[in-house]
Amino acid sequence: MTWLAIDTRSATEAMLSMPRVPPTGASGIGNWLLMARRAARLDHPDLAKVVECGVNDHWPFVAVDRRAGVTLDEWLAQHPAAGVEDAAFWIASVLRGLAFAHDAGIAHLDLQGHNVLVNERGQACVMALSVAADPGQEATPAPGQRGSDLRLAPAEPLGLRAHRAAAERDVLACGVLLHVLLTGEAVLDSPDIAQVLTRIAPYGREHVRLPWTTPQPIPEPLRAIANRSTSSQVRLRYRNARTFLGALTGWREAAAEDDAGPVALLLDRLRSVGHLPALPGLAGRVQRVTAIESQRTDEIARHLLPDMALSFELLRTLSSARVQGTQIAGNGPVLTLRRVVALIGVDGVRAAANSLRTWPGPLDDECARALRQTIDRVRLAGHLAQALRPAGYDGEAVYLVAALQSLGRLLVRYHFADEAEQIHQLTQPMPASRIDGEVVVPEQPGLSEEAAAYAVLGVDIEALGSAAARHWGLGEEVQHMIRRLPGDLAVRKPDDDNELLRIVASAANEIVDALGQPAAKVPVALNQTISRYARTLRVTTRIVHDAIEDAKEALHSDGMRAAFRPVGEADAAQSADAADEPAPTEPEPHPEQSG
Repeated sequence: MTWLAIDTRSATEAMLSMPRVPPTGASGIGNWLLMARRAARLDHPDLAKVVECGVNDHWPFVAVDRRAGVTLDEWLAQHPAAGVEDAAFWIASVLRGLAFAHDAGIAHLDLQGHNVLVNERGQACVMALSVAADPGQEATPAPGQRGSDLRLAPAEPLGLRAHRAAAERDVLACGVLLHVLLTGEAVLDSPDIAQVLTRIAPYGREHVRLPWTTPQPIPEPLRAIANRSTSSQVRLRYRNARTFLGALTGWREAAAEDDAGPVALLLDRLRSVGHLPALPGLAGRVQRVTAIESQRTDEIARHLLPDMALSFELLRTLSSARVQGTQIAGNGPVLTLRRVVALIGVDGVRAAANSLRTWPGPLDDECARALRQTIDRVRLAGHLAQALRPAGYDGEAVYLVAALQSLGRLLVRYHFADEAEQIHQLTQPMPASRIDGEVVVPEQPGLSEEAAAYAVLGVDIEALGSAAARHWGLGEEVQHMIRRLPGDLAVRKPDDDNELLRIVASAANEIVDALGQPAAKVPVALNQTISRYARTLRVTTRIVHDAIEDAKEALHSDGMRAAFRPVGEADAAQSADAADEPAPTEPEPHPEQSG
């Protein structure tokens, strides 16, 4: 409860926060005061400063100066619909304060609109930490128990497990409060957030999702963040305040400025540590290139193309102002390594290789393994694009376009390894639960990659790849080609060669994504993708399956043996020898298409 009171000693207004049910006995009140004073000692800009902890007529209270601001409920009464930017800003402030409190072992336990304050500058802070606690009861509510009656174990003020549960409950309450701010209405027709929490998983069966009709448009990233915060699947929700805060902050900064938030952080890391680490054996590849310096550039390119980091670094080098000045206007974008080698020479290749970090950079073994798997998938898509390309189109060009369409995935795996794993886990479906062969809980789908990226980073993975491409100086034509076709867009006959390369690369990447589905879903996903591109690329199921086999064979024999078998094979998790092998002889590539 929150009461507005007059402090007769100073004739000033104060806000008194009190538990809904008073603690019993002198020991209960004493323990309550001990915990309240411990919480009151926390000093953080997003936590309201407590001026007094006391007891009046057996009711303990925590007092906050009224001049700290009005309650969020009061503000909403005067402004029925908060702006989406204000809503995200306030919840971010609340989460920041809660994260600080949680780190100190203190939870709020009953977050409501009346214990969030908004000051005259529009800044929000949290008050009434631990006020709802009753030291005489257990910490975790049972199904059907009042949400506000989250109790604390008598012998342990807040045990580790109980504290984790209480912190997750605070985060869930923040999600409900975000829904209130975005919709301007009480969630589930209940103004009591604690009651709402008892009606959704894991205690109830009701769902909390943003409606499609809201007082004002809600950007898709913010919608994904809000819906994840109250997902009916507990495993998909934010587990702590900092992950929720990270997603909101990422969206707010990216929305405020194109090159801010995760985008700005990525660009800073690109400047400081580069885009990707070179695969093992870089020195040997450069030595082989030096040995064939007098031979054709296509033979040199054949040694370089399998190393994704080196290929991207060569394209970036070519896009620099020094090299751009050597190009002939009107020749169109350069998308083959042999032309890059012809322009910068073997010395330029050596300089590009020397600028790369050795494998695996700062990643630990598990993250390095995940990055290598992602690289192998991207290389598989490149080989598949080569197999699907129409006659007369350059194999190197379509390979690099397909690889660049996954640039965002690669960069996230390397520069945001923890967030990449979160995104991956959010996209995974939860298998159905069975008892004696009977389905008890049906399969629960995961999020789409786009929604998962919004929910974790606040921005789309493709946006990060596009930002890197602009940072490298890749032209508008290339930036258009490396954007995958939207999944809901019909595939039509291309107007030019660049658009055809984009379509072929998109088809290859979608096929590899389909092969990454659970085994039971691969045939359906693969057939849907084939049907989508059949008319434009003139492919059949047989052609695609043959192309997949050719791509897998090429992946194993392109001079950079995969550390893990390609997606879709039964033993995909088994590792293979990652040592370099001499590059085999390949057919002469077709001339590169111009324009």
